[in-house]
Amino acid sequence: MRSFSFPRASNHVTAGAPHPLGATWDGRGTNFALFSANATKVELCLFDREGRRETERITLPERTDDVWHVYLSHISPGQFYGYRVHGPYAPEAGHRFNPNKLVIDPYSKRLGGTFAWSDAHFGYRTGARQADLSFDKRDNARGMLKSVVVDTAHSWTHQRRPAIAWEDTVIYEAHVKGLTQQRDDIPETARGKFRALSEPGMIAHLRKLGVTAVELLPIHAFLDDRHLLERNLRNYWGYNTLSFFAPEARYAVANPLNEFRSTVAALHDAGIEVILDVVYNHTCEGNQMGPTLCYRGIDNASYYWLLPDQPRYYDDFTGTGNSLKLAHPRVLQMVMDSLRYWVETFHVDGFRFDLASTLGREPAFNRNAPFFAAVQQDPVLQRVKMIAEPWDVGLGGYQVGGFPTGWSEWNDIYRRTARRYWRGEGNLIGDMAHAMTGSAAQFQHDGRGPRSSINHVTVHDGFTLADLVSYEGKHNEANGENNRDGSDDNVSTNCGVEGPTDDENILALRRQLRRNQLVSLLLAQGVPLILAGDEVDNSQNGNNNTYCQDNPTGWIDWSKAGSDDDLTELIGTLTEIRRRFPQLQPHRWLEGKKEDGSYDVKWLTPAGTEMSEQDWNFPDGRFLCYVLSGDGDGTAPLYIVLNGTEEEMEITLPEWPETGRWLMFLDTANGEGDGNAQPVGSKWKARPRSVLVFAGAR
Repeated sequence: MRSFSFPRASNHVTAGAPHPLGATWDGRGTNFALFSANATKVELCLFDREGRRETERITLPERTDDVWHVYLSHISPGQFYGYRVHGPYAPEAGHRFNPNKLVIDPYSKRLGGTFAWSDAHFGYRTGARQADLSFDKRDNARGMLKSVVVDTAHSWTHQRRPAIAWEDTVIYEAHVKGLTQQRDDIPETARGKFRALSEPGMIAHLRKLGVTAVELLPIHAFLDDRHLLERNLRNYWGYNTLSFFAPEARYAVANPLNEFRSTVAALHDAGIEVILDVVYNHTCEGNQMGPTLCYRGIDNASYYWLLPDQPRYYDDFTGTGNSLKLAHPRVLQMVMDSLRYWVETFHVDGFRFDLASTLGREPAFNRNAPFFAAVQQDPVLQRVKMIAEPWDVGLGGYQVGGFPTGWSEWNDIYRRTARRYWRGEGNLIGDMAHAMTGSAAQFQHDGRGPRSSINHVTVHDGFTLADLVSYEGKHNEANGENNRDGSDDNVSTNCGVEGPTDDENILALRRQLRRNQLVSLLLAQGVPLILAGDEVDNSQNGNNNTYCQDNPTGWIDWSKAGSDDDLTELIGTLTEIRRRFPQLQPHRWLEGKKEDGSYDVKWLTPAGTEMSEQDWNFPDGRFLCYVLSGDGDGTAPLYIVLNGTEEEMEITLPEWPETGRWLMFLDTANGEGDGNAQPVGSKWKARPRSVLVFAGAR
């Protein structure tokens, strides 16, 4: 490492405080505090306003409870800085300190400068025979991002959170850039940026759909993988976090903090909540052969799960090379501080946790792990929505239904069942009934309600809804991995032709299957999640893993808006039906026949009689219908028919208390329905592969 001699005015430097962690400006100066249990010395490096030239280097003078700290009275917001952390470079013992590597502050609220990949970012000599056991002396500061001191104060004038109840929630999963990059009603300078989400045309579309929350793919600062850039690709989705506090700068025109806050405020004004997809399970530093950018160089043995008998290597539950160790109190503190920061500073309304099982590992998964206990008692986080992706790739990682009370979970059981049912598979009527009523076998325990189930058919990873009915196999060649990446288990159908076709019969069937999936999703008990773009038949050309496609393949194609393939109005109708009929909202678990002899749900045969055990076991059954009772407050009952057969089925409109007629609300084969009323006992034709919805009337 080069030797530097910097002038320093000693009267500017005092011990400071060990808390809060990070760089904190108090209006007069800045306190710097960094946790490292195994470091022997920590140096704070200050840079010029462009982050190019190091202007001052200060050894942090105090260490309190493994927190190194200093107060600098001459430092104000806008200051670029980083750390050099000294300690043992002993990979076989789990330590990878290398003060030649400038690392960012884990509590960075903003990152500045430009990152340029080079071998200098690695703590070892790339290509050396000893691999990561070697030691690299090159300085990486020139190509490294810098932390930036910020003033987080902000006045939220007259701004109120929507505070949408879980039972009223409809989630819309979207990518900041992918959602807005190709919308003609958004100014070109705003497309792909935070501010595009608050443009009038975008908000009008969200309100027309009737969604109540936008769930954004990761906006924490992240890196483009070196191997992707070498293939002229980028990390598009953002599941490659570098900083858990800093908004990603690529989504901002100027100041990412201010622009994201303004975006949240505008969405709140429209009654729409903002949920962030967050990645606290791993970082962008990869496995033992990855770069040293932050956590690895600050205290590798504290931040990451290492193999107990071979701490040179990482215990990888995530499939990314490393796993953050939330069982360590300081790592848990960082995650909790990050979550509270996004709620208090940006007013976000909830979080979806990527590979959330990793957050509860000790190293086996424990639903009573410190992270879950910390969330449960936190007064700030009690106000927001907590959603788990309830699995990781480690042993025992699949935990659908295994998360604590207060959490909701992505329910892939619903996804797989609905896909199979509408693909035309038989012997699924029991599974489909279970899925349509909240998946009680998974979630009805410990006081959890149906809102624990986040139902979805499509999400960012996997086929879009258009591709789900157009491709039987993935087509990921553009990712540069010879089509090996992405899931091979898509449970999809191409309806007779792989990919695009001009066959009108196939196109009509694909449209109907899309309608069936959306109607089922929005009628099911639980919380529905819709993938952005599914409403306008957005296709990714059969690519089911567009994580690296920051181009039209990964961006939503809005060209079919207003065409026969545009299902925006259908979704708007369905979200209105959910609001109008409380029996569709996940207040409580359905019981079937109750003690007083009445039913809250009654499963019926096509003839309108109650299903017997023999009916449930009908060979290759593909037809399901049922009545959902009103709540006793005058709400009309709903009669729902899910005809998964390829045949027209004659049904008898069932008898129901205080119901003399059934009004046709929706028929996915014939449109939205005309409100035509038919008396109880009348016959009706359910077209092949269709959904019908009737409302009861006196």
